[in-house]
Amino acid sequence: MIIRAARAADADAICAIWNPLIADTNMTFSPLEKTADQVAELIAERPCFLVAESSELILGFVTYGPFRGGPGYAHTAEHSIMVDPLSKGQGAGRALMLAAMKHARANGIHVLVAGVAGENVAARAFHKQLGFAEVGKMPEVGRRWDRWLDLVLMQKRL
Repeated sequence: MIIRAARAADADAICAIWNPLIADTNMTFSPLEKTADQVAELIAERPCFLVAESSELILGFVTYGPFRGGPGYAHTAEHSIMVDPLSKGQGAGRALMLAAMKHARANGIHVLVAGVAGENVAARAFHKQLGFAEVGKMPEVGRRWDRWLDLVLMQKRL
């Protein structure tokens, strides 16, 4: 497995991972699926967009961007990570996060933030294993499938 910078040509493979997770899980509160053009645009715009690849297959991706607008938050970023469910347990998620944290640190990011659904126990445990701490809970700020969802904020000082 290698971790490398995403390319526009990866957009379809990234959509094939991202869209089922959008449609079927609470990994994101938005129900809007991504198009290949939108993903290619994100790849071009984001300071970091990495993929895990094995045998020419994309196993997952990680990206980060601004946490909030304005110069006061310039050293804080929020990340998103998605791994193909068929690739879970192969170390892709951990490898992606370690690479993203290294990239962020080298580019002046002091704090990396994750917004995780409160009921997503696996994602919360994954981030804790990487040294993220739960720093806040926002009850019922998200809504999907006619239910209110809590958002847990996690952060790691790099």
